[in-house]
Amino acid sequence: MDIVKRVKGILLIPDTEWSTIEQEPGTPSYLFAEYVAYLAAIPALAGFIGRSVIGVSVPALGTVRVPLFAGLLGAVIEYVLTFVVVYVVAIIIDLLAPKFGAQKNFPNALKLTVYSCTPAWLAGIFLLIPGLRFMTVLGLYGIYLLWLGLQRLMKAPSETALGYVAAVAVCAFVAFLAAMIPQALVG
Repeated sequence: MDIVKRVKGILLIPDTEWSTIEQEPGTPSYLFAEYVAYLAAIPALAGFIGRSVIGVSVPALGTVRVPLFAGLLGAVIEYVLTFVVVYVVAIIIDLLAPKFGAQKNFPNALKLTVYSCTPAWLAGIFLLIPGLRFMTVLGLYGIYLLWLGLQRLMKAPSETALGYVAAVAVCAFVAFLAAMIPQALVG
């Protein structure tokens, strides 16, 4: 897989890219090794550098830095938990499919989860610079990608796709928050 081509495709021409993705394997070993391993490292590394090396500006306190070991441990935990959250969200997408008139298909649910996370992982680069951290909101473009992909990969009818996206987004947010707890305790 050409990862740069895939990223450009999913961000710029998602309809066409979902058609291509539909034909590819959806095994965890393939997706995690060929895609998630690289992109999930962006927010983990950028967050580590931003918190531990550059620091965070706190009014009345100045620049605060997380100690290097705690920051590194937090980044590793964040990176590993990203794989767990992606897998859990894929399970949720697959389990919810019949409730929204979609087809159960775990490999497609995993592909959908992985590629819909692309904008969030890329937006993680903004964790490097304290004044630009708010730009991580650009990762919300993944919700649109999810909406498009649910219709293509899970065969969700257009009239239920919005509810399906909302349910998945809420579940994904809860999974993400649960995954943040161990990382917050460390760093």
